[in-house]
Amino acid sequence: MTFSTTGSKTELQAVNQILASVGQAPVTSIDTETITVNGNQVTVVTNPDVAIAYDTLQEVSREVQGEGWTFNKEFNYPFTPDNNQNIIWPNNVLQMDLSDDPRFVGYREYDTVKRDGKLYDRMNHSFLWSSPVYCDVTWFFDWEDLPSPIQDYITCRAAAVASSRLVGDPTQYQILQQKEAYARAQALEYECNEGDYSMFGYPRQGTYYQSYQPYKTLQRF
Repeated sequence: MTFSTTGSKTELQAVNQILASVGQAPVTSIDTETITVNGNQVTVVTNPDVAIAYDTLQEVSREVQGEGWTFNKEFNYPFTPDNNQNIIWPNNVLQMDLSDDPRFVGYREYDTVKRDGKLYDRMNHSFLWSSPVYCDVTWFFDWEDLPSPIQDYITCRAAAVASSRLVGDPTQYQILQQKEAYARAQALEYECNEGDYSMFGYPRQGTYYQSYQPYKTLQRF
């Protein structure tokens, strides 16, 4: 199996940029094969250097998206229990928590985490949900669905990580880190423009101001 080389932004182009950053020749496709590991079918990249570059790209993409950006964060998203009253944790969700919107005051009675692939309530020690719940979600998107500034930042960061793994040259790593810092600045500029932030934070359904709450002092976004 090979990945398509068409499109303005592809994983192949990102992998080639990573390879070029560490002094490796570009490739025309990402060739893979399917092998059996412990009875499971696993798809692996055949070329070792390309495999490191590709796996690093995937790893960094998940890390960066996990920070939560305007393009992949969604508030008050409804999740409906299945026939067993369980809410299955979707594979493309990186983070999910009950909404902190002031309209859902009753949610203070719950404390949710991911457990056994489902949404678990630590407060009541239960997997059971009798009605749909609304959550703040951080999604994981495929490469083609990422905004260009985010793709560029992920690629630059992955190049620096790949350099430390493939080459180990401190000078090269420092140069790539400088490029990574510039790409992150561009990504943050994009984030600020898209997020419509203000000195009061950012609106969700409208412009409102929430006063200082001590328990949010150390909250990280």
